[in-house]
Amino acid sequence: MEIMSKDFSINFDPLQHPPSPKAAWNLPWKRGLDVLLILLVLPFLIPLALLVALVISSGSHGPVLFKQERVGYRGRRFRCYKFRTMAVDADTTTHEGHLHELMNSNTPMMKMDSKGDHRIIPFGAWLRASGLDELPQLINVLLGDMSLVGPRPCLPYEYDKYLPWQKERFVAVPGLTGLWQVSGKNRTTFVEMIQLDIRYAKNKTLWWDLKIILMTVPALLVQMLETRQARKASFRLIRRKARYANRTTESSSFTGAALLSAVQSRDGQNGWIREVSKLNS
Repeated sequence: MEIMSKDFSINFDPLQHPPSPKAAWNLPWKRGLDVLLILLVLPFLIPLALLVALVISSGSHGPVLFKQERVGYRGRRFRCYKFRTMAVDADTTTHEGHLHELMNSNTPMMKMDSKGDHRIIPFGAWLRASGLDELPQLINVLLGDMSLVGPRPCLPYEYDKYLPWQKERFVAVPGLTGLWQVSGKNRTTFVEMIQLDIRYAKNKTLWWDLKIILMTVPALLVQMLETRQARKASFRLIRRKARYANRTTESSSFTGAALLSAVQSRDGQNGWIREVSKLNS
């Protein structure tokens, strides 16, 4: 599934694309669209959020919500809300290392949990793949820290590693979904993500926001399918390694048993020879 790949080439030089006059971050239509759509879907979202909270609380001890500092518009920091999908006090150094590798390579932006992550709570991987873990960020949208559409808010240590031209993505308010998410999110590299975000940040329009919102649901379905396939492939690899390890262990055990039997047989034969020698002497 290659969504909008012809419209948004990654061959993008931010210095040659000045911001569009229509792309001001505080456009009245953008704020009005955010509030209107949230109010329209609120009757559906409240029971859904309660169901997600019940799933989390029944499968893991700890708070339902997870609060984390993120970087938004023009580098401004704010408290971002999510449903907790990891164990309490989970180690985050592995994620920082994974992110560093993605930022300095040409590999797709696959999440760590797509192939299994012991830090994830029961049903946590499904919540992350479906995007339901980000429902509480609607609070951030109502507070004005985020918008429904925009670049994803990044972590402070990620922001500190950005090159100057990459920080152009912060000329837009961060969003729940965006151009990157509907353009093959898990198959794009870090640089491609940055270029897509800059393209949106400098040229956003009402029609573009509506189009991205409509494309988000099918994009999430594809993401869930890709995550499921990646996890299955990872589990098959683990099982193959386990079977190989078991066969190696069994082979070693068989070899050891054969050697032991040979030694015992030799010792028995030597004992019989000694007994015969005693009788003949």
